[in-house]
Amino acid sequence: MATRIDKEACREAYNLVRDDSSDICWASFKYDGSTIVPAGHGSDYEEFKSQCTDDNRLFGFVRITTGDAMSKRAKFTLITWIGENISGLQRAKISTDKTLVKDIVQNFAKEFMISDPRELEEDYLRNELKKAGGANYDAQAE
Repeated sequence: MATRIDKEACREAYNLVRDDSSDICWASFKYDGSTIVPAGHGSDYEEFKSQCTDDNRLFGFVRITTGDAMSKRAKFTLITWIGENISGLQRAKISTDKTLVKDIVQNFAKEFMISDPRELEEDYLRNELKKAGGANYDAQAE
């Protein structure tokens, strides 16, 4: 059976993360049978990380504040989490299913496909986003 996505519910969660007046910094999307649905959202990144278990596969849209001494800005990332215990067929399917998520989650600076919990560390993601972000004034004297 082909995978579907609950567009309205997922778009609502996506917009919560994008809203500058909201303290929501992440939203996750999981499989409910053959439909991708919101799995939650929140203001504590650790809550998102706790969903990324060995027996789970999900997508995450995360806001991370990056920048340097001259400017701070919100950057967004799309994370595809594939736990160690996910079958080969489900691993293969997640790549094609990601296009459904990308129809909703369209604005992000960098995309990650992660199965190692260490790569979920917020500092690691922040550094990767910083590298992708262009100008860096940290080396200049204030």
